[in-house]
Amino acid sequence: MTPSLPPARRGPWILALDVGSSSVRAQWMDAAGAPLADGVVARAEYAWRATPDGGMKTDADALADLCVRVIDAAVQAGRAAGVAAAAVGMAAFWHGVAGIGADGRAVTPLYGWGDGRAREAADALRSRLDEAAVHRRTGCFLHELYPAAKLVWLRGSAGDSLPPSATWASIGEILGFRLFGERRTSVSMASGTGLLDLYRQGWDGEMLDAAGVSADALPPIGDAPFTGLREPFAARWPELAAIPWFPALGDGACASLGMGAVGRRIGLTVGTSAAVRVLRDDADVVVPDGLWCYRLDARRTVCGRALSNGGNGFAWLARTLRLPPPDELEARLAAMETGAHGLTVIPRLVAERPPRPVGRETAEIAGLTAATGPVEIARAWLEASARAMAEAVGAVEAAFGPVDEVVAGGGALHASPAWTRIIAGAIGRPLRLSPHHEATLRGAALVALERIGA
Repeated sequence: MTPSLPPARRGPWILALDVGSSSVRAQWMDAAGAPLADGVVARAEYAWRATPDGGMKTDADALADLCVRVIDAAVQAGRAAGVAAAAVGMAAFWHGVAGIGADGRAVTPLYGWGDGRAREAADALRSRLDEAAVHRRTGCFLHELYPAAKLVWLRGSAGDSLPPSATWASIGEILGFRLFGERRTSVSMASGTGLLDLYRQGWDGEMLDAAGVSADALPPIGDAPFTGLREPFAARWPELAAIPWFPALGDGACASLGMGAVGRRIGLTVGTSAAVRVLRDDADVVVPDGLWCYRLDARRTVCGRALSNGGNGFAWLARTLRLPPPDELEARLAAMETGAHGLTVIPRLVAERPPRPVGRETAEIAGLTAATGPVEIARAWLEASARAMAEAVGAVEAAFGPVDEVVAGGGALHASPAWTRIIAGAIGRPLRLSPHHEATLRGAALVALERIGA
């Protein structure tokens, strides 16, 4: 059904695109950051390929093609609704990396944040470098999560067989090159690589040397918009051809902004993964011990902790244990007392993120008896995840002081009030559920509105 515009809705309208960890989504946002329609106007899901040795990869070119198809659908929805685009704002998942040839096509798979095969490379970096100093400078840990370690692993594992790459890039830069023929990354995306000096906002010389990559093999850094779509996209989307397209921003920073988790509010999101973040106007932030710190832009930083195992664990439980239908499951989860299941769970299906202890991608469930059923296992798993989130909230407050509110969002929490209550119980305070179901899209749109002076 074509969305109709209420009389009070007004431009400038922003087309927002979010390349998330499991889907690509698009929405039109008005001058107040309100969506054109409930949900999204365009969405397409994709999958990562897990390998027995801990790999997490997907086809970079296929994902870029998927983004183009989602933009196609969003443009059609905008035409039907009669909205005129003023700018395009984009968000993308942090920490992905692929080798890109001179023609802009991928010469390696796109490796995701959950790919743990660079573990030995990260160990080697820790043995050679002062990790505390690197953390203070870059906001990142020496960990297999980051492209810095993945580049060391790729060079060591592939050797001379590693295809020559003109650029190492994330999906945001790959899409920018596809649409505009220009290599460029935002300060935000660069801050999630482990290769950026947060304060100079340029590539870090020591980390480039350690990773064995030159600055020429990375995209130039700049937040200025792309303009002038290349063909065939200019003819395909004439309404988008001459407007500003802003380089992709890190999805976590956009989510915090979009859900209103700024200043003295902590944002807690549970989508495919989970994260606890605080977004601050603090260009010269002192990076706290035990937290990562990235950038939204030149003046705003986002610090916190992320958990690789979030809604993906809930989805695995539903698929593997054949859990009851959602309404029945919610009622049974809510009826159980904390700890009544008698189980101990380590909910780790995907390699965890720093600073949590390094370990294999292996979940554990202990205490099973003949009386244990699928719902008991699910409740125990959700409680274990909630305790990890509570620990992250405590770490953020220890670094920045008590906060006024914890704002919660993400598809998994909007879908499960029971899990939201379990998390609130673990944290020891109420959660305010954000009314913005697509906070990342909203955050990308708000930044674009700000940058065009709206």
